[in-house]
This record gives sequence, structure tokens and C-alpha cells, in this order.
Amino acid sequence: MSDRIAVYTGSFDPITLGHLHIIERAARLVDQLVIGIGINKDKTPLFSPAERVALVRQVTGNIRNLRVETFADLAVDFVRRSGARVMVRGIRPMTDIAGEFTMLLANRQLDDGIETVFLMADECFAHVSSSLLKQIAQMSTDDDRLAKFVPREIIPAIREKMKQQALRVT
Repeated sequence: MSDRIAVYTGSFDPITLGHLHIIERAARLVDQLVIGIGINKDKTPLFSPAERVALVRQVTGNIRNLRVETFADLAVDFVRRSGARVMVRGIRPMTDIAGEFTMLLANRQLDDGIETVFLMADECFAHVSSSLLKQIAQMSTDDDRLAKFVPREIIPAIREKMKQQALRVT
């Protein structure tokens, strides 16, 4: 473990501009950043794990010290398997802090050798969430509006998924 390796976990369903901003900042702090895309069998994501990996890779291809993987177990176990001792978490305004602090305490109980580093979201990304952008994508056909929340390159994939989802409902 001579390299400084950190892991940033999340569902990334889909990746947002807020996620991307945290990734870019975290990648500058470490030798290697691992993006861990969590698979929660109790949730129904918009994108499959493979699709989420592809979307993250598509918008992070310019970041050389990055790798993207999926995991279906505890985040601390994934961090340890990745050869890291640091977990990066992005936090938005005060609403995230309580939940993230609770998770930090639980993770310390599970593995006290892993440190959690919080990167505060910049003001322009503080309101961005995957659930919000899904609502906007569903209710607006204006790609310029959607591009305020997600990388423009993935808008066609979001539009296609939303169309498929709408067809299944009808």
C-alpha cells in the first residue's frame, strides 16, 4: 500500500455533474482513485451496473489515475479490497451531513483502519441529485436544462432509458 489510493462510492444512477466534480477534485489528491459503483439488490436503478460503469468511464476518460468497478457488499470491504485506506464522500448542504456522519461512525465500527474524507460540494452542485435529474428528464424535453445537472455526453442514454421506462409502464 505505498500508493495513495482512495475510493469514492455511490450508486451513480446516473452520474451527475456533482459526482463528476467530486471525482475530479479527489483524483488530484491521490495517486489512484477508485470509483465504486454500489449494487443494491433492494433498489430498482434506472441503469444496470454495467451501464453505470460505462457512463462513468465515458465522462471520466480524461482522468488517468482512475478506475471504475462495481461492488455488492459493504463499502468498507470494497475499500479494503481496493488496497485503500481512504473513503471519499461528497456532501451537499446540511441535509447530507447527518446521514454521512452516521455512516462514518458505522464504518469505523466495521473497520477502524479506514478514514473517511469529506469533500463539500461547490455551491453550484449543492442541489444536484440523481432523483432530481430523473424528474427533470421525465418532465422536460429540453436537453439544455438537463445539461445543468448531468454531463451532456450521457443525456442520450438518459433519454433512451426514460423512453424505455415509459413504454414499460404503458
